[in-house]
Amino acid sequence: MRRAWPVALVAFSCVAFAQEAPSPAPGPQAAPIDGDIPGESADAPPSAPTGAETGEAEAAAMPEGMRSGRDIYQAFRDGLAEPACGSGTTRYEQHFRHAPARLADPDSDVLPLFGHVVDALRQAHLPTEYALIPFVESGYAPGARSASGPAGLWQFVSHTARHHGVPVHKDYDGRLSPAESTRAAVEYLRKLNGMLGGNWRLTAMAYNAGESRVLQALRRSGNVALEATPGSLQGLSPITYAYVDKLHALACVLSRAGDEPEWMDRLDRPVLALEARQLEGASKLDTWALGNGQDAAVLRRLNPALAQRWTTAPLALVPAITPPPATALDAVRATAASADADAGATPAPATGRVHVVRRGESVWAIARRHGVAVRRLLELNDLAADSVLRPGMKLRID
Repeated sequence: MRRAWPVALVAFSCVAFAQEAPSPAPGPQAAPIDGDIPGESADAPPSAPTGAETGEAEAAAMPEGMRSGRDIYQAFRDGLAEPACGSGTTRYEQHFRHAPARLADPDSDVLPLFGHVVDALRQAHLPTEYALIPFVESGYAPGARSASGPAGLWQFVSHTARHHGVPVHKDYDGRLSPAESTRAAVEYLRKLNGMLGGNWRLTAMAYNAGESRVLQALRRSGNVALEATPGSLQGLSPITYAYVDKLHALACVLSRAGDEPEWMDRLDRPVLALEARQLEGASKLDTWALGNGQDAAVLRRLNPALAQRWTTAPLALVPAITPPPATALDAVRATAASADADAGATPAPATGRVHVVRRGESVWAIARRHGVAVRRLLELNDLAADSVLRPGMKLRID
């Protein structure tokens, strides 16, 4: 496996990527960052809830398909292999000083995507430092492309992606599927982590430069993998040594942000809970979304690979809401076809909150906005999962 180095990735607010000297190597593409990134009695006082009770209450308060941003962050910190940080600010910590703001941005998809990657790593029993690789590679943009070839969240080149089971052909680029690319990246990292004795730093170097180069350098050093340090390995690219420093610096920036109450308050919000699902039973995103109670616009934003029709059911990241009862696609199409004839039919509103449907809105989006379950919204308005909403319709919220 060999790959090319990117000239540039993608620009974000407060994020700049710059080119470094190319160094062909196997494995996923590295894009070094060289800029800013951004029950009590009447007389007794109520007893304080236990930690478990508090967690259950928070989970119950979350709308369907959502999770707490604090929980995502805590899972990240709990999974760090090297949580200790030195005093002072390193060069790379300065480079990443805006990363916490990007996670806290409620209008960004970074936190839900970060949560998906953290979950995948924890399930694979891998250090969560690796969840920072997409920050370095693409700024957590699933549609990022480099002029030199790498693409997606993890910036795989085509042949590396195919080697790890990611489909890449003229009609479908699985590298732009964060579900496909994350599955492949975690699988590769687990392999490297096993080869290198669980040494997260050496594993990150091997991910960047390729396992053969790191294994050769390890043999030359005479060290045991578990005890080796990056500095004890000679003959690797400066980019590869810097890669580990960047990941640790970013981990420290995020860890320190967790000590700031104001920042933690910004994470204390509902965040999309994402799961990888095979989009079976349709060949087009809008059709699948309509038949499965999902918002096509959200799916399209999270999964740039789904821009075209597909012939084989792709793996995609979708909000983890309870799927509606199975409906035949023929019924979905029939509903859509008869929408114009039924344009005047509006569910009768009752007392309580009412939402007037605007152009482009879906049941899922309206439910999320008002903090109600999709199933409940459908029941309140006598709607089926495949009902088509028309602008001006009035929907009961409670």
